[in-house]
Amino acid sequence: MRVLLSTYGSRGDVEPLVALAVRLRALDAEVRVCAPPDEEFGQRLAGVGVPLVPVGPSARALATSAPPPTSLPERAAMLIASQFEAIPPAAEGCDAVVATGALPAAAGARSVAELLGIPSVSVTFQQLTLPSPHHAPLAYPGRPLPPGVTDNRALWDLDARYVNELFGEALNANRASVGLPPVADVRDHVVGDRPWLATDPALDPWRGPADFEVVQTGAWVLPDERPLPVELEAFLDDGAPPVYVGFGSMRVREGVADAVVSAVRARGYRVVVARGWADLGEDLDGCFVVGEVNHQALFRRVAAVVHHGGAGTTTTAARAGAPQVVVPQLADQPYWAGRVAGLGIGAAHDGPVPTAGSLSAALDTALAPGTRARAAAVAGELRGDGAEVAAELLVDLVGREGSAVSTRD
Repeated sequence: MRVLLSTYGSRGDVEPLVALAVRLRALDAEVRVCAPPDEEFGQRLAGVGVPLVPVGPSARALATSAPPPTSLPERAAMLIASQFEAIPPAAEGCDAVVATGALPAAAGARSVAELLGIPSVSVTFQQLTLPSPHHAPLAYPGRPLPPGVTDNRALWDLDARYVNELFGEALNANRASVGLPPVADVRDHVVGDRPWLATDPALDPWRGPADFEVVQTGAWVLPDERPLPVELEAFLDDGAPPVYVGFGSMRVREGVADAVVSAVRARGYRVVVARGWADLGEDLDGCFVVGEVNHQALFRRVAAVVHHGGAGTTTTAARAGAPQVVVPQLADQPYWAGRVAGLGIGAAHDGPVPTAGSLSAALDTALAPGTRARAAAVAGELRGDGAEVAAELLVDLVGREGSAVSTRD
């Protein structure tokens, strides 16, 4: 069996595919991954013996450029076109395609799978892209949701219109160029009738109902066996557990890291700062600065994790039993901040720009003994088999599709 895993996004979009690829290979499947050409993604995949098929421009360059080099529809058109260019040769001989990441890229990937007659699965790592009466959709830059509209179904109808306006022309132009018919609803084309939600049910329960069946596999996490750097181990051993501060792939505003570090130090804690895509730590004296590191091991050694609220970081901290302070920057991050606060495993900062003062209450909550006890209890409820579940589902899907073809023949 051969499977193509396709994404476009940050490390949080690529890392789950690493876990799925490893589980698929354990089932004797051949796996390829289409992802942005960033060096860190290629190295991560090479480390588990999976080839990277580069697609589109550097995700890091797009995420950290200010202002963005092109408008959202222009970037979407570029991503869609890159899928139509890269995926056909990469999917040659494949039995299934897994499409995830940025919506326009996933739309392109599913269209190419349709062209090649290969079954495809739509996957999301957070449920806010799945229409539901229980939550509102995410707002697109320049397309805010009307503040006076509170009915979620009405907001999802508006979301469908926005998606078509932003991405429909480019998608259908590329589909027409290869002889595919146009799609009337881009979002429905991406979501399909049986999308997969790759999040942990205890951390992110799917409430439903919806107009389609949602398969919640659990989060796709690969156990990280890498040792921590010797210097970091020595720092951790040389005092009380520090507080971790990191914002992943976010381009954080000036002064944010300084404010967080000042608030942490005011409580007498040492600080570990992750550089991330914002290159934090260059001007933060006295902090231990880390680059690529085993977060699973590190988060088990810290007093708390202060972060942006990406799905991957939130899940990793929750699995480690580390109390969290989430300072959400954009997209689904306010949702994850709310989940952390709602579960009692940390605190949510109100807004993306903290000050030393505004973080005080959040840190007090996260560093309280009761929060650590609650975080430890929730960690014991989280599953670790999401990638295995997804791999077995893919094997079943390919088997069913193959049987259907044999029957028709």
